[in-house]
Amino acid sequence: MNAVSKKKEKKEVPVQETPDQVLEEQAETAEAVREAESQADTPGPEPEEPAVEEEPVVEPMVPKEQFLRLAAEYDNYRKRTAKEKEGLWADAKADTVQAFLPVYDNLERALKQETADEAYKKGVEMIMNQLKEIFAKLGITEIDAQGKPFDPNLHNAVMHIEDENLEENVVAQVFQAGFMLGEKVIRFAMVQVAN
Repeated sequence: MNAVSKKKEKKEVPVQETPDQVLEEQAETAEAVREAESQADTPGPEPEEPAVEEEPVVEPMVPKEQFLRLAAEYDNYRKRTAKEKEGLWADAKADTVQAFLPVYDNLERALKQETADEAYKKGVEMIMNQLKEIFAKLGITEIDAQGKPFDPNLHNAVMHIEDENLEENVVAQVFQAGFMLGEKVIRFAMVQVAN
């Protein structure tokens, strides 16, 4: 055990450099730096750097400009959503009215039939008037086609007739009424056109 304890007691002491050795190392380091600088200063073929496009300098916005831009964006958003909301509402009304148009057509046919029962006829007329009032409240208008010039944007021509009493391209008869919501056609009027 004495040998082991002697080894533990014996420590390796680092060799200290003398001041002359330190000065020599510093002089060598300084000389290496000077050489590197002189090589960098000498002109020689410089490596080509890839062309870098200069990005435009964006000046930071002042708070007032930021506020104005934000206000404009919000105004645009508000207008866009209001327009979309109005369009959705108009589409929903048009779809609803289209569902009721077969009822309108059947009531119209019922009114054209001859009947001896006046109470029955009066009841059908009242229902038809009530349906027309509902359409009017929703902004739905019937396309006036009888005797008017044929317009392919409003009318659907299913027949042609030769009639000297009528001018050319005039609606002679309406088979099925057409309807509009504002400027939008919900259903084209089915008509007969004179040639």
